[in-house]
Amino acid sequence: MSKATDVRVVGASLYFLPVRTRVPLKFGPETLTHVTCARACVKVADSSGRTAVGWGETPLSVQWVWPSSLAYESRHEALKGFCVMLAEAWAGFEEQGHPIEITHEFDRRLLGELLAKSNDQRGPGSEQMPWLAGLVCCSLFDLALHDAYGTLHKVPSFETYNAKYMNRDLAFFLTEADGSQVDFAGRYPEDFLARKRSERMPAWHLVGGLDLRDETELTGSEPDDGYPVVLTEWIKTDGLTCLKVKLRGTDSAWDYDRLVKVGRIAVDSGVDWLTADFNCTVTDPAYVNEILDRLCDEHPRIYGMILYVEQPFPYDLPNNRIDVHSLSARKPLFLDESAHDWRMIELGRELGWTGVALKTCKTLSGALLSACWAKAHGMTLMVQDLTNPMLAQIPHVLLAAYAGTIMGVETNGMQFYPEASAAERAVHPGIYIRRNGSVDLSSLRGAGLEYRLAEIKRQLPSPAVEIGM
Repeated sequence: MSKATDVRVVGASLYFLPVRTRVPLKFGPETLTHVTCARACVKVADSSGRTAVGWGETPLSVQWVWPSSLAYESRHEALKGFCVMLAEAWAGFEEQGHPIEITHEFDRRLLGELLAKSNDQRGPGSEQMPWLAGLVCCSLFDLALHDAYGTLHKVPSFETYNAKYMNRDLAFFLTEADGSQVDFAGRYPEDFLARKRSERMPAWHLVGGLDLRDETELTGSEPDDGYPVVLTEWIKTDGLTCLKVKLRGTDSAWDYDRLVKVGRIAVDSGVDWLTADFNCTVTDPAYVNEILDRLCDEHPRIYGMILYVEQPFPYDLPNNRIDVHSLSARKPLFLDESAHDWRMIELGRELGWTGVALKTCKTLSGALLSACWAKAHGMTLMVQDLTNPMLAQIPHVLLAAYAGTIMGVETNGMQFYPEASAAERAVHPGIYIRRNGSVDLSSLRGAGLEYRLAEIKRQLPSPAVEIGM
């Protein structure tokens, strides 16, 4: 089964772009102060010999993809090394088809094997790189493949998720071990995406665990770079209406106090919605239930503003089968780190989860398939950020615009390293600057992932690896 539109990968290159935060971002017990963005270029060819290149990028957010007591730099170097290994594997991968089909086969046949090889190379007894980290390293090549495919056929990538371009329908990808018996035969991702994307979306602002709430918390050591440093000023400057509150998940008194204080600022500032993110550190639903119940009793206005709760429980869902129906009866409960693919979402739904937070950093192909499965089973969607700068921001907002979310899109790269995206912002100001509480996608146009890359004046470093380009 094949189409004239099928492609195969014939080359790949990889670049590492270091970025430093203007203010620290806390992830559970760790704090992010700098990150390496991995950028891939993939070259594809069709059966007639036509070629095109595409680009993809993901921040290698060590603390998020690989929470551990292992030294940061050990994990960081392991992630970079795995990206190099993946570039070599992608350049020699001979599968032909649509990007979703190619990535599906790469994940099925190679990703686990390569992850095991990478772990073995670090020596016996070394801590294993998690599957989530492997997916994140793979995602930049998947994104580049989607971009190259659309570029070759001179269409936006999001217009290729249908029978015209794909050889296989959703039944091929989604029915294995699916006890719900949803019939995906003859259906394609396009059937679960918006026919016309949203051009403006509400933007969610991240209130990190170290973020300052108002001017009373200023110490004088804050950056003086023209950007806000306290929450109240961010709300005023960007017209924010949606706030995501990072919590500890290990200190209920601190978490409750944080929700109340941020909630009061939100009420006073005209903010509409809040979410609570417990950083995967909770092991008993009673911890979250008690906070929510107390909030409902003592601050019903703030409780009513909480739109959903995000991933309070450990990443490894199969080994942490916690029944969460009591929590999702109070508020919608969204899988994030655990939502590697539709099979994990299926397990989550059985345990009581009601929504899915999609991320392009777990591959765009996987996010699209997960969105289809979740929608078919009555689950709601959100698209969450990995503090995406530069090119990583564009497919992130495109996914949200087409997937249909419970409310807009989380986007916080402009909080933590706004100048990292200066070159891209010059071409797409509405993507990198939040105005009236929203992001504006109207500058996105053209083939592939609509980067308009030729107009973006960014100087890249020498490639870490380059094969067949």
